[in-house]
Amino acid sequence: MWNIAGQVLGAGEKKKIILEPNAADYGIPSTLICGVKPGKTLLVTAGIHSGEYPGIPAAARLANEVDPLKLTGNIIIMHCVNTSGFWERIPNVVPEDGTNLNADYPGREDGGAGQRIADYFVKEIFPNIDFLVDLHSGSTMEELTPCLFFPKAEKVRKRALEAAKALNIPYLIESSNKSGECGYAANYFDVPGLLLERGYNSICRQEWIEAYYRDLRLLLSYLEMYGLDKPMEICTKNVYTDTVYLESEIKGLWFPAVKADQHVASGQYLGRIEDFYGNVLKKYYAEAEGTVFYYTCALSVTPGKALVAYGLEKGKIRA
Repeated sequence: MWNIAGQVLGAGEKKKIILEPNAADYGIPSTLICGVKPGKTLLVTAGIHSGEYPGIPAAARLANEVDPLKLTGNIIIMHCVNTSGFWERIPNVVPEDGTNLNADYPGREDGGAGQRIADYFVKEIFPNIDFLVDLHSGSTMEELTPCLFFPKAEKVRKRALEAAKALNIPYLIESSNKSGECGYAANYFDVPGLLLERGYNSICRQEWIEAYYRDLRLLLSYLEMYGLDKPMEICTKNVYTDTVYLESEIKGLWFPAVKADQHVASGQYLGRIEDFYGNVLKKYYAEAEGTVFYYTCALSVTPGKALVAYGLEKGKIRA
């Protein structure tokens, strides 16, 4: 027997439902799977940023293909958390109140729709899970190379990092974030988790969906919840403990001079910002040797907008 978010499942049961996160007329399409043997409870979320697509069909495939009679433990799969943003094609926030579910935890019970969703996770989900994986991509304006973020939180860092090493993603980035889904669960509920990044520009390529599905199966195998049908190859890993998140200081037109997965030398030119007349307003250079994880490919930027993220070689560890 498994009780979660007001739902009760018996051993070996799978239930496809709409979870209602205390927000008027709001539902999250979800699948709950209760294994025949007791074990860990895993949360899988996609569509936190609703313009980041590949994780959404990958989550659906996992939900359809996991056999509860072969599962140890329980899985909560939320196919698309930000459903209103998904249908309205608003890529990064819950449109009703502008909440970014990767930045605005813990939310409020009496707030707007996004705040209520965050509050629902805090009260109903995080206290009842043992691990979480959150599927992202480069949204509408970022080209990226496959990478993942694991929490720096002392109590869960080691467990999250060891799980990350089991996946087929080459760049593992230590994150000090405390206000997104993964970061909040790690820092305030001691729940280890991973934020995965595959794909970009709101494109939903089949190979990215397939790769995400394999990542999920590898994670379930590592957690000893669900075995693999056959062995899967995994890549070598680099762990980055020091990452530069370069942001614009001004409004203008952004012209990047790098690509995702590119190695950059200390002092290398990264890009420039111009005005509408072609006048260069500012140039950006790498502060140290590193590897580009993602960069903004949008032309327009304003103060505080991301430009380039790159991990520093001085903080790299071969895993």
